[in-house]
Amino acid sequence: MSEARDFSDAELTELLRKGDRGAFTIIYNSYWKLLFQTAHRILNNAIAAEDIVQDIFVSLWNRKNEAVILNLKAYLQQATRFAVYEAIRQKKHDSNFYNRLALITADIITDNPLLFKEQQELLSEIINALPEDCKESFRLSREEGMTYKQIAAVLGISEKTVEKRITKSLKHIRKGLSLSGCLSVLTTVFF
Repeated sequence: MSEARDFSDAELTELLRKGDRGAFTIIYNSYWKLLFQTAHRILNNAIAAEDIVQDIFVSLWNRKNEAVILNLKAYLQQATRFAVYEAIRQKKHDSNFYNRLALITADIITDNPLLFKEQQELLSEIINALPEDCKESFRLSREEGMTYKQIAAVLGISEKTVEKRITKSLKHIRKGLSLSGCLSVLTTVFF
């Protein structure tokens, strides 16, 4: 295998798909530092950042035949952001959770505003597909910041009914995002 500068990302991705270990090594050497910096900047923990980046590359190799990669750099950066998000989501009790979450979202907006817009549009489509009663309860909860008790009073229903509608809405949204292959970081404001 030649030097990294001899191959485009598209060529490396195709070679990777064929199981070329040399292409994988070039990809690893080309992107490891960038992915580590992305993870470390948000987590502020070098060991956790290294673990995440290693997991990204293990996953890349294991999924080389089925992964759809149109833009290698964007794919790896997005995978890193999602892995970082998942790592901090599992530690919501961490006092810096929301600050770190804001960094991830800002990172997506800065690095790929089109991806951000696409994810917002997808989320809006999924929410608009909710049954009207669920959509109204969800909107009052998430957009207006109302409590279940306040929503119940406004809609003239029980708190338990509000809770059921919100639960149904969240399941619908998660399913829609999962089916689209895009479990968006931006949805954390709703969950």
